[in-house]
Amino acid sequence: MVMAGAKPLERTKVAWRRSPLPAFLRWWGGELTAMLPGRLREWVRRGPEVLWLAADGDRITVRRARTRTTLANMSIKLPRDVQREEFVRVCSGIDRADRRLLLVVPAAEVLVRRLVLPAAATVDPRRVAGYELDRQTPFQPEQVYYDVRVSGDAAPAGQVALDLYVAPRAGLDPVLERFATIGAHPDGVDVQRPDGTLAGVDLLPPARRPRRTFKHRRANWILAVVCVLLAVLVLSQWLDNRRQALAKMETDVEALRAKASQSDQLRGQLTGALAASKFLVKRKADRPSALAVLDDLTGRLPATAWLDSLTLDDSGGLDIRGEADKAAALVDKLASSPILQEPKLQGVIQPDPATGKERFELVARVRRHGIRDAQ
Repeated sequence: MVMAGAKPLERTKVAWRRSPLPAFLRWWGGELTAMLPGRLREWVRRGPEVLWLAADGDRITVRRARTRTTLANMSIKLPRDVQREEFVRVCSGIDRADRRLLLVVPAAEVLVRRLVLPAAATVDPRRVAGYELDRQTPFQPEQVYYDVRVSGDAAPAGQVALDLYVAPRAGLDPVLERFATIGAHPDGVDVQRPDGTLAGVDLLPPARRPRRTFKHRRANWILAVVCVLLAVLVLSQWLDNRRQALAKMETDVEALRAKASQSDQLRGQLTGALAASKFLVKRKADRPSALAVLDDLTGRLPATAWLDSLTLDDSGGLDIRGEADKAAALVDKLASSPILQEPKLQGVIQPDPATGKERFELVARVRRHGIRDAQ
């Protein structure tokens, strides 16, 4: 559930990240990219040229992220002009607009903490983690650079696991200054794990992150329009194929109707369809409709209750999850329902510090012939 006071844009971002659309768009983009010629496909997939900057003792290194090859390995004892010329040489073949400099810090120099917070923290996890710095670390917020990312590990219901990465400014500022003197201004600071992979964070505060203009934006818009046109063309071709298949099917149906030998088979299919229809009608008559159940719940739950999910299965089982001021009182409110029976709380009632309400899970069953019994 999203924090009640969150801004509409932030709520939209959270809903977008939790929806299946980002994964679908990545898959769709990959399929469209695979249709391009080889050289154009490699150009589209290339992305910016990322250079990893690292400082180890009295040496600084520059590596290409894509191939992990070392482009420069210099001693800080060399004159600054020599270091600056070497860095310019390394970057000479890379378009400045496509170049990204990433300062890579070893994991041993960074403090990592696991935070378990209410799910509402995903609206702005970095801001929420900032309030926890003085409790989770021996530093004050102004003494560190930090960032946070949502962990892929499982968390309790209604909560989220966050990984907090903290680096003291006293150790990171001299490194940033060292690179700045040779003309290398990092676009971000990430943490390298022991296995060589990056944590995917940026320890630089948002105010210090450089703002870039994307010169290929117009080309990307053109490519996006081309992709949409290709998608429309594919869909129109698919519809044309479906029309042809439908026309052929209609022809086959007319031919089958002309055969007297198929009349018994058609009669059997009709009988089976009628039996299935009667079964569904009887099944629906046994229990009230989902709208009737929802109307009954709406009239009995207090206005202060907030539902996260409501599930009604085919067997008549009802599962409700949400928050309320007094979750235990909901059982008595639903016990008098002519539609529901056996309402009871499932699991433990948990207070939600963010809203001040009690989180609950309540289960019940829908009565057979509930509407008739009520009348």
